[in-house]
Amino acid sequence: MDDAERQMLRDLRHVLLHLHKTLLDWERVAYDRQHGRTTPGELLSIVMRDPHFAWLHPLSGLIVRIDTMLDVEHPEPRAEVDAILRQARALIAPDASGTAYAQRYHTALQELPDAVVAHGQVASVLKQAGKKETYH
Repeated sequence: MDDAERQMLRDLRHVLLHLHKTLLDWERVAYDRQHGRTTPGELLSIVMRDPHFAWLHPLSGLIVRIDTMLDVEHPEPRAEVDAILRQARALIAPDASGTAYAQRYHTALQELPDAVVAHGQVASVLKQAGKKETYH
């Protein structure tokens, strides 16, 4: 992985974290309405184990995957970077009739203007990454 790819992954991670936080905050409001207010300390445990938040795990997993790649000191093969880009593109353009993730993601985009903005930021980074891919 060269410096440009590393920076692109940092940029992608940044916008994915923003998207994840936006979606998590949205889900937390719905969860708190159903179950009562949770403390920040309780939230992490709930997010990890409660089915209400399970749909967010693919997005969380991608962020962890990027973190892992950025922590590695030896160069990663270009195929691994490409796989991350494909996964990110699939997560922001899921088939609405598909998985629980896809259904909730589409609902969030319909109900939450902040999700639309965060989605657009991810799409912009991916578009820039796509332009750079053509030079390899």
